[in-house]
Amino acid sequence: MTTTQRWTLAVVCAATAMLMLDIAVVNTALSDIAADLNTGLSGLQWVVDAYTLALAAVVLTAGSLADRFGRRRLFMIGLSIFTVTSLVCAAATDIVMLNSARAAQGVGAAIMFAVSLALLSQAFPSAQERGKAFAAYGASIGAAFAIGPLVGGALTSGLDWRWIFLVNLPLGLICLAITRRSVEESRDPHARKLDLPGQITLTAGLFLLVLAFLRGNEDGWTSAVIIAEMAGAVAFLGAFIAVEARVKEPMLPLGLFRNRSFTGAQVAAFAISASFFAVFLYTTIYLQQILGLSAIEAGLVYLPGTLIMLVVSGATANLVEKVGARTLIVGGLALVGIGQALLTLAAVDSSWTVFLPGVIVACIGSGLFNPALSAVALSSAPQQMSGLAAGVNDTFRQAGIAVGVAALGALVPASHAFGGNAQTYVSGMQDALWVGAAVCVAGAVACAALLAGRRKDAETVPAELALDAA
Repeated sequence: MTTTQRWTLAVVCAATAMLMLDIAVVNTALSDIAADLNTGLSGLQWVVDAYTLALAAVVLTAGSLADRFGRRRLFMIGLSIFTVTSLVCAAATDIVMLNSARAAQGVGAAIMFAVSLALLSQAFPSAQERGKAFAAYGASIGAAFAIGPLVGGALTSGLDWRWIFLVNLPLGLICLAITRRSVEESRDPHARKLDLPGQITLTAGLFLLVLAFLRGNEDGWTSAVIIAEMAGAVAFLGAFIAVEARVKEPMLPLGLFRNRSFTGAQVAAFAISASFFAVFLYTTIYLQQILGLSAIEAGLVYLPGTLIMLVVSGATANLVEKVGARTLIVGGLALVGIGQALLTLAAVDSSWTVFLPGVIVACIGSGLFNPALSAVALSSAPQQMSGLAAGVNDTFRQAGIAVGVAALGALVPASHAFGGNAQTYVSGMQDALWVGAAVCVAGAVACAALLAGRRKDAETVPAELALDAA
């Protein structure tokens, strides 16, 4: 491995782990954020959704811009945005300022994520080297998610919630210096044009959909405002599909969905994100506000499950070819659904140990699911479109988190999250967990049908590459 390859791999893994960490660390800090910024559950929901919505909406366009104007250049722009907005997040004096900064931070994260695989592909031209680089890349993402809740809890309990953002500053500056000095510039001479109509309609549709879900309980589901927002979401998302079907160079080529396996991969990604990863916000508030755990104690509750998920993901990458990705995806989703059902055993007077069986079962399912999903998402698209396929899959993942946080939040009474009736909040959380479990089961059934006939989904994808989505 050359010096350039070594530094490129290091900076891409570090930067991507940092942006993924910012999805996971905030959950254990939310109670402290609520107390410090005098906000309720509705404000906290946007701390997660502003970031994931921006990431989901921008990642495909960012990839096209990077191919056209230079991948290193866009990576540095994204890294700069992410670092500066992290400082703004840490300096937030109210929830509006924090959520606005989180949206801008999500844009920076989208640019970084979109360019990461392209930088690695350029630096590692041979298939064998690239497979090993992607394995390290996937492992860094998995590790970030595994330690995210604990890191967030430790920083919040030991210092202050603002430090979950301040730690990004030195890391971001170091990554910028390394990128400027050691990462080579590259472009695609046949880069796709910017699909501005598609970008506008997708962003507007997702925003209105999430906004309607988040405001439904407060404004009334039959109110004119909510009906208008829902109608607007349907109209814009319908317009997005129409644009993508007609534009010469779409940001999301609809022809990819003619492949049942590719469609199944997106359904699976959305299902697990809109359920298990979205409900973390509400279960973490339960641990802190109902059971009285500190931020670091809440992070420790998740640690056994997330570490098991990381280990299972690594072991599963080598099983994809032997067992078949369809079996692992369907079985993984089923286990995640069972895990969420077990979490409904949590009551007002429970011990924190009641959480362990459900979290561990769900994390085992997620560990089985992730590498297999990556294998299907990448092998079901033409090789020259593997970067686009990875971007589409991440769009569905992040959109799933954003929509899931909003939709499941409609079942959780916001007024009882902080200082309200504990039993009312727990009942709402249990309803959200049951719906999340049902979403996973529905996703498993859909994937069983869509992926039918695929026995060895990773035949064209090295086992190491299956770690891409770990």
